[in-house]
Amino acid sequence: MQVPLQITFHELAHSDALENHIREKAHKLEQFYSSLIGCKVVVDQPGGHQHKGKPFNIRIDLTVPGGEIVIDRQQDEDVYVALRDAFDAAKRKLDDFGRKQRLDIKSHDPVLNGTIARLVPEEGYGFIAGLNGQEYYFSAANLAHGGLEQVKEGDEVHFLEDAGGDGLQARRVTLK
Repeated sequence: MQVPLQITFHELAHSDALENHIREKAHKLEQFYSSLIGCKVVVDQPGGHQHKGKPFNIRIDLTVPGGEIVIDRQQDEDVYVALRDAFDAAKRKLDDFGRKQRLDIKSHDPVLNGTIARLVPEEGYGFIAGLNGQEYYFSAANLAHGGLEQVKEGDEVHFLEDAGGDGLQARRVTLK
């Protein structure tokens, strides 16, 4: 980290063991996401006058290239459980942020258009003539709504392209 780790205890006594635990967790975050610029952790135990257990509130502010990630959780009565959950959430947020930075976002296959060119109902398959001039094989199982009796030659359809062992195939075939 370019900025040193900052740890603050609010409404509870300082603990060397707890501080060391937080340092280890922050170090693991830095190993997970090497571009981490800074990390601030606040451990708070509000409501000191409650009769039952007092939950710990953990706030983690992470400075990353181009932004900040904030985790603010009121967690468990056990400070170590609260820290574990907060740092797990921070790791998930860093993972999401890193994926967006790398443009590692799921892309969907393009939906193609075509017409039913011919059907072989006794064999359970047919062919689609794509607008690109290609011909695509499809089986009755690839029809989204019903079997081959639901379509006829000349029907316009939407489909997804799939490469099969014997050539181009259509999957998720739906009527327009």
